[in-house]
Amino acid sequence: MTGPSEDSADAARSRSAAERLLAVLGAFDHRRPALSLTEISRRAGLPLATAHRLVGELTAWGALERDAAGSYHVGLRIWELAALAPRGPALREAALPFLEDLYEATHENVHLAVRDGLDVVYIERLSGRHAVGVRSRVGARWPLHATGVGLVLLAHSARTFQDQVCDRPLASFTPHTLSDPVRLRRALAEVRRTGCAVADRQITDDAVSVAAPVRGPGGDVVAAVSLVVPSAGTQPHSLIPAVRLAGRGISRALGWRPGSGR
Repeated sequence: MTGPSEDSADAARSRSAAERLLAVLGAFDHRRPALSLTEISRRAGLPLATAHRLVGELTAWGALERDAAGSYHVGLRIWELAALAPRGPALREAALPFLEDLYEATHENVHLAVRDGLDVVYIERLSGRHAVGVRSRVGARWPLHATGVGLVLLAHSARTFQDQVCDRPLASFTPHTLSDPVRLRRALAEVRRTGCAVADRQITDDAVSVAAPVRGPGGDVVAAVSLVVPSAGTQPHSLIPAVRLAGRGISRALGWRPGSGR
């Protein structure tokens, strides 16, 4: 009979070289940006010797960096590659003047986000000292159904994809989260009808998100922009024109023109 360590070693050997390298990089996340070699080995599901070799190769290439304490971090070479992503820094640079205008007009949290699989990923956030506290940050992921930007991106995705999301268990973060598929479908229809989303206390009990689409040159929705404001004492519908204006401005900067898409 083989023991657990032998079974895990056999499983690791059955993975391709690319899978093992990606497992090492995938061991890092926002909650664990610094890891020891042992932690990388455990989180990647690799024998310590294999993790040591792969970490050494990734560090030599610049994908990982080692600090004075011996912990590893994601390296600048990864950031350089990420800068080439069309939905990353390029989109952010086009959007930033409009995000800054929206922030100056409101001094509230301003977000820019894109869809990645079943999640929304934030690629920019502007926030004032006195703005309502939010859990989002650049690079953070949240389920599509639970955020204003996510509702916009989901509402403008393919119906088959919407069905896929609605047929899955929907995480609930507050009593107000759209975790019921019937309510979610109704909300998506309203987003398509009005051209914006108002997500009321979906993630926290003290915040409301107002979001609008960002379109690419052909009119497809490629991102979403939002304001997140306190739920108390705020009339979120009064913010819709400003958010829509920002979304249209970013869309024009990306090459969209009225008539080229909705």
